[in-house]
Amino acid sequence: MLARSFLLLLTLATLSACQSGKQQGNSLNQPINWNKTYSGTYVARPGNPPAFNLLSVANREPRAEAIKSLGDAPVPIDLKNIEASIINGRTCLKFPLDKEEQIYGFGLNFKSVTQRGRIFRLHVDHYGSEDNGRTHAPVPFFISSKGYGVLVNAARYIDVSVGSAVRKDSKNPPVARDRNSDRAWDAQPYSDNIEMVIPEAGVEIILFTGKNLMEVVQRFNLYCGGGIIPPKWGLGFWQRTPTLYSEEDIRKETAGFDENHFPLDVVGLEPGWHSKSYPCTFEWDSLRFPKPENFIREMGSKGIHLNLWMNPYHSPGGTLDKKLKDFTGSHTVWCGTVADYTIPEARKIMQDHLVKNQLNIGASGFKIDEIDGFDSWLWPDGAIFPSGRDGEQMRQTYGLQMMTLMDEIYREKNERTYGLSRAANAGSVSYPYAIYNDNYSHKDFINALVNASFSGILWEPEVRASGSSEEWVRRMQTVCFSPMAMINAWADGTKPWSFPDVYRACQDVAFLRMQLLPYLYSTFAQYYFEGKPPFRAMQLADGFPATGEIKDQYMVGDNILVAPFFKGDTERKVILPPGKWFDFYTGILAGEGTINITAGLEKIPLFVRDGGLIPMISPIRQTSEWKTDMPLIVRVYGKADGHYNLYNDDGKSFDFEKGEYSIQELELKAGQSSVRQTKNTSFGYSGISWKFMTD
Repeated sequence: MLARSFLLLLTLATLSACQSGKQQGNSLNQPINWNKTYSGTYVARPGNPPAFNLLSVANREPRAEAIKSLGDAPVPIDLKNIEASIINGRTCLKFPLDKEEQIYGFGLNFKSVTQRGRIFRLHVDHYGSEDNGRTHAPVPFFISSKGYGVLVNAARYIDVSVGSAVRKDSKNPPVARDRNSDRAWDAQPYSDNIEMVIPEAGVEIILFTGKNLMEVVQRFNLYCGGGIIPPKWGLGFWQRTPTLYSEEDIRKETAGFDENHFPLDVVGLEPGWHSKSYPCTFEWDSLRFPKPENFIREMGSKGIHLNLWMNPYHSPGGTLDKKLKDFTGSHTVWCGTVADYTIPEARKIMQDHLVKNQLNIGASGFKIDEIDGFDSWLWPDGAIFPSGRDGEQMRQTYGLQMMTLMDEIYREKNERTYGLSRAANAGSVSYPYAIYNDNYSHKDFINALVNASFSGILWEPEVRASGSSEEWVRRMQTVCFSPMAMINAWADGTKPWSFPDVYRACQDVAFLRMQLLPYLYSTFAQYYFEGKPPFRAMQLADGFPATGEIKDQYMVGDNILVAPFFKGDTERKVILPPGKWFDFYTGILAGEGTINITAGLEKIPLFVRDGGLIPMISPIRQTSEWKTDMPLIVRVYGKADGHYNLYNDDGKSFDFEKGEYSIQELELKAGQSSVRQTKNTSFGYSGISWKFMTD
């Protein structure tokens, strides 16, 4: 509590210095010259921004044609009201706020969706059960309900006050009240601005507009390189094994999934695959994995991909420690050296090792752990790295550095990967990693899933263990409607059938995810081509009001609304976007507006919009069974006309970036269904039939 109070005081003091700088004669007001770079996209660089920033590390070009296709959108605020000043080497930014304006974003928050009234410092760290800016992905991007968003492109800790700091020069000051006599007195008076402090003498600001909030998010994502399409196997079911599992243990694990007829595509190996971990050697343990190449080949023959845990710190005396010694920072983590991967030579050494010892023998991806916090084991801000970067810059970008390093070697093989990371930031949207953490609040996990959609990141609400059958099945249901369906069993070896009385329900929802693979894959294609997040806050749904603290329901793609239940719930409220909505399972009209529902343990409540088309395949256990000639049924909900772009490609390479993919336009008009091939025929589905769910 004392530490949190100190952080709040420090943040307030920093913001206060910017507010008072002008009257102290210590402020250098900076002209902000906005340059329109793409449709609805404006860039300004007050002061002297450093070349090293979040997007320079992410190293992706904006998707210019995709941004252009969105058309233009007016700027809903007067750009002259955005101010910048430089005080004692720090850049202070001020953005205006209207009375009813709501603000979303600022990265991965677990408790709140609307951000107005909050004060925090954006700082990569392990989440500590409080939304104070210290989080795995503190993305300095916010979205206004007025229809614009702003990215502050700085690889620094950033102090933020969202409608909390009241300025003396306010154009709309709060009413001064007497606490002794006025019951309307408020300890936090109304404020009409957002203030941000960046500890550098200049910063790049990028402003995005849109005809709605979704379009603002799309522009941001596309500017950062666009979203990702994971390999098909990545959308199957994942099981992470206990830490010291051997080859034989994993054989038994996968056999259990066969015997219990449960989906399984990926097995995650935890620290025990290394000969040493915490810090790591990145060399296979010869006792647990005597012939890793043969073992990976054996797993592959069974349709199983292996994902390897790592933390990026090098064990003393190991091969990589010796090779990288001249490229490491001033401090160690768990006595392991920390390489500076902004240096090309260091990247090359690490990449060559991974390719030779992991990729070339078939490892499908990595889980990048322990790059977020805590302060007690990571390097301090005063650490120095060979490139000249300091500890703060490395803290804010190390997750990005690891993502780009991995991406380069998989691209060299023309092989898609999908993995996990404990840290991200602006620019990570175009890298195939989902964020996770060690906290375990189910409600917080769903709130994070909602918030991730505002900030260009994917959040993975994994299942580990549960205290009851009810909690287990509820968690299993939500994880199957997330970017990565995964049980993280490293601690106790839990299985889908750990609670036999609800196993059938767990099995049903896992197979439902597999049936929905064509829909999920097409939704990720939207992420890549259009910048639309696959899992979305309600504020991003068509026609939904741009305001509100809604953190327990979300959209999957354009047509499916997920309203999860949590342990102890017997009923809940669901807020539906405009129009009629139908029960996914029965096709029966669920209602319009706000509805109240009850649910048993068997199913997670799902709703489909009027005119919604949902392409589905037969139940399969592994994505290797997912073929273009297998029966595909398009479910039709309601009576309205519907349209859906059904996407497909080879599921494994980057050839889709060169146009090697298929799109089939599914259309229902005046009750008549049609399928039109509009892009390529190589990967199009055959044998498509239609099922009308609504009489």
